[in-house]
Amino acid sequence: MDPFEVRMQFLSLIRKLNASQQSIQKVVGFALKFFSQCGEDLWDCIVEECQKGSINNRINILYFLDSLCEASLLAKSHPRATGQGLKPDSSFYVDYISRDLSKIVGYVVPEGRIGLPNLMSTKQILEDWRSKRVIDPQKVDDALPPPSPLAHAPSRQEALPRDEIFKRIEADRERHKRLRERRWVQPATHAPTHAAPLASFMPLTDDADGAEELTFDIEFENEWETTSDWNEDDDEAVAEENDLCYPKSTSRTDALMDIS
Repeated sequence: MDPFEVRMQFLSLIRKLNASQQSIQKVVGFALKFFSQCGEDLWDCIVEECQKGSINNRINILYFLDSLCEASLLAKSHPRATGQGLKPDSSFYVDYISRDLSKIVGYVVPEGRIGLPNLMSTKQILEDWRSKRVIDPQKVDDALPPPSPLAHAPSRQEALPRDEIFKRIEADRERHKRLRERRWVQPATHAPTHAAPLASFMPLTDDADGAEELTFDIEFENEWETTSDWNEDDDEAVAEENDLCYPKSTSRTDALMDIS
């Protein structure tokens, strides 16, 4: 298939994109298959459709990009399965998404009331990318839409037709279900490994590792940042758990060992 045919077929797929995982994975598979041949051209198609599509189509594209990021990082960790002609450090479409993130977010959440339906979902995806280190947190912060997209008065042309509203409700249900399923899933290691990592309570990488940071380190940091210092409440909780595990017929004081 020549580049022109690839582009036309990809445009046909992305214009039919909906909220279902079957539809999304079909486009993701096509994009990865032809990345080495014409990845940048396919990315231009994505940006173009995100710019001129309906407000519902734009959020579909953003959720497609979420799955594309996941698939790209998985493909990066298995370089032998991705074909020839790729740079060793290529992150596939993640590099393009990171580069044009602000532009994409601007298209998905345009200024005014028209962008309001896509605001919360966009913030959820961006926060997910930041927490999992899919994209540089600073770039995510720069791309986050403003808190109030209602600076301009809405016009009659911005109102969605009734049937589009009902389609959007059903699509949002499907997307939110997918987000709940992935909320606590940590990212896979981006660098290929040939042996299972050793268990450790100390971080195995440092801040300079960037995208090569291991899954364990990210989970450790998440838990460390949300854990409070040890206090009296923790002592009481440990004592209660100990009593539940090892019940005694006598009181704790009577059960103390007499070492006199």
